[in-house]
Amino acid sequence: MKPINEAHVAQPGLAVIDVATADDQTAFAIQEALARRWATAPADRTTRVPGEPGVRLRSHLDVHQNLNS
Repeated sequence: MKPINEAHVAQPGLAVIDVATADDQTAFAIQEALARRWATAPADRTTRVPGEPGVRLRSHLDVHQNLNS
């Protein structure tokens, strides 16, 4: 994965979430669960690292924008 962009964590409440799972379905289910609660910039695909098991997915999150309030 690319390095984390400083703008994505420039202030408290902003986060970069890296998810490592066995499969795409699980990675997207986790991303969907986060998106139901907070504003996210979702990923549209997972990545695979040669020689490592499973897949990875990166999402950007803003916990100030609680969607359930």
